[in-house]
Amino acid sequence: MRFSSILWTLLLCLGWTHARKHHLVVSDDSRFSFPISKFGFYVGGFLDVNLTHFKMSNTTPVDYLGFTLERSLSRAVYSLDSDVEPRSCPLSVRSNEETMTLSLDFPSGKVIKYVPKEFESLRILPSEIPLIQDPETGFFSTTFRVIIDSVNQQGLYGFYFHNCLTPLLSTKVSFDLKVTEMNGESYLSAGEMPLPSLYLFASILFFISGVLWVIVLRKNGSERVFRIHWIMAALVFLKSLSLFFHGVNYHQIEIHGIHIESWAVLYYIIHLLKGGLLFFTIVLIGSGWAFIKHILSDKEKRIFMIVLPMQILANVAYIIVEESEEGDVNHNYWKDIFILVDLICCGAIFLPVVWSIRHLQESSGTDGKASISLEKLKLFKHFYIMVVCYIYFTRIIIYLLKITVPFKYEWLDETFLEAATFIFFVSTGYKFRPASNNPYFSVPTDDYEIEEVLVGKTAINEQVINRIKQKDTMPLLQDDDSDDDEGLIFIPESGKPEILN
Repeated sequence: MRFSSILWTLLLCLGWTHARKHHLVVSDDSRFSFPISKFGFYVGGFLDVNLTHFKMSNTTPVDYLGFTLERSLSRAVYSLDSDVEPRSCPLSVRSNEETMTLSLDFPSGKVIKYVPKEFESLRILPSEIPLIQDPETGFFSTTFRVIIDSVNQQGLYGFYFHNCLTPLLSTKVSFDLKVTEMNGESYLSAGEMPLPSLYLFASILFFISGVLWVIVLRKNGSERVFRIHWIMAALVFLKSLSLFFHGVNYHQIEIHGIHIESWAVLYYIIHLLKGGLLFFTIVLIGSGWAFIKHILSDKEKRIFMIVLPMQILANVAYIIVEESEEGDVNHNYWKDIFILVDLICCGAIFLPVVWSIRHLQESSGTDGKASISLEKLKLFKHFYIMVVCYIYFTRIIIYLLKITVPFKYEWLDETFLEAATFIFFVSTGYKFRPASNNPYFSVPTDDYEIEEVLVGKTAINEQVINRIKQKDTMPLLQDDDSDDDEGLIFIPESGKPEILN
């Protein structure tokens, strides 16, 4: 209850801005330029802009404050240029045929439009956009609509604000901006329209997989099913719930332009739990817990102490990024934190797998354990490759796919992301399934190996076992009566072994 209350308060403070009805409040901002929104429009789509309470710290000439509307076929251009400050004011540049400018002309009381040839088929209402000043407060306001009427005007549009006086006069601006974007009856961008159905289908797929996994666990005896298997089942069901609530969120945005608070809170709670449990499960499997040992080492415990809090931080940063407007001052800051922390967590989960592989490599050189350890070593090497491929694909390949595909196919990156996650889950479940022919169920054939597995490998045990081995290899120099007493090991309460001669 306390966790959900904290999350609810956080989302209320952020203002529920993850929608297609944007509401951006800017106060004493001196940034040169910043994005407001990016949206893929089909024919019949429109962009509504309502600017109110606009004020500035000093007067400005024409073409130094205003908006630009840029068109592209993918996010590649916006991704490369989002953090680059232009050398010249975009409002005064007339050479870019893919950019329409809307400059605020305060002396004349209107918005001056520059419409390049590529944008001539766009409809802008009204044709003469007024810039009205309130005589009492001195605030300026304006409103206009841009309508996409032709097929050749379809594309991904980026809407930006520019303050070209910042390098010269450090002009600060404040305003209240409301932006609404629609495609016909839908508030979703062109590339997001299939997402509600996609998430629902993926949710059903993961749920069915979870049910099948539980059936497999129930059919096997308790001696073959470990606690980690049930943790894996919980992860699959959490993933299914997360996708279901994510699909509901997008469905609400599609209809209303904003998501419903209750559904959003449920989604973020499940998303936080799923994200933490995913890394928790990977670290447990990678450390060999329940498969090759039942106690975690101090190094592995430290990994948990690092990864789990950082996953919480990464998920909080993700929520802030999702719920804040793209034009907010701290939006990119939290986005960078999310990327950095997520990459650190991805790197940290490799360590337990590497340690397990190293331990099995050392064990494979011990007499009596070579065949079993080599089989387990092969299993964990395969798991290491699976984790590397999953992290590389979901963090790098998906990003490259997202910024390169055409705007109407942006849903493909989510499709490949969920497909990769499903394949990773199924492959991991198959590799570590509760079956008698799995390498981690191999029964030790050496008495000393059995003793090491049961009591653990300590300094005292090593001395005792080595002494027994030496005794077995020594030639019989005494008679049978003396053999009963020679080499007898006595362990007093102090814990120090003594050899009785």
